[in-house]
Amino acid sequence: MKNTMPHIGEKAPAFLLKDQHGKSHRLSAAKGSWVLLYFYPKDNTSGCTKEACAIRDAFPSFSGLKAQVFGVSPDSVASHEKFADEYELPFPLLADVDKKVARAYGVWQRKSMMGNTFMGIVRTSFLIDPKGKIAKVYEKVKPEAHAQEVIADLNKLVK
Repeated sequence: MKNTMPHIGEKAPAFLLKDQHGKSHRLSAAKGSWVLLYFYPKDNTSGCTKEACAIRDAFPSFSGLKAQVFGVSPDSVASHEKFADEYELPFPLLADVDKKVARAYGVWQRKSMMGNTFMGIVRTSFLIDPKGKIAKVYEKVKPEAHAQEVIADLNKLVK
């Protein structure tokens, strides 16, 4: 199975995942809209919470630019529900429990922390254009600044 990130101009890998309410979402249903697909390691951890809350706070700008936002992690639907409820997140958090989508996007990688090596999500986002192609890849995302960076890019691209 492919484990390299899709490049700008390539078709974004398709997905079908359930959100925090158990509702299924597929990328093809978002055709005609810009999509921010952001991968994050784990619900209720400091960096992931900062990133989700920054996107929440900027959500009216995403909506104004007719952009859909999806957060993706390997956490369960139930975990996503608690996380979304606690922080009043207005966008879907998709449960990629088998990591198929993370692998398709090349973000399921070997990581190391405090001398331990393990597999996990590398915080990365993809901006997908209305035709379903990768418009921008954001690697080594800074959680607090990411939402504003994407909105600045969308403002340039949507015009």
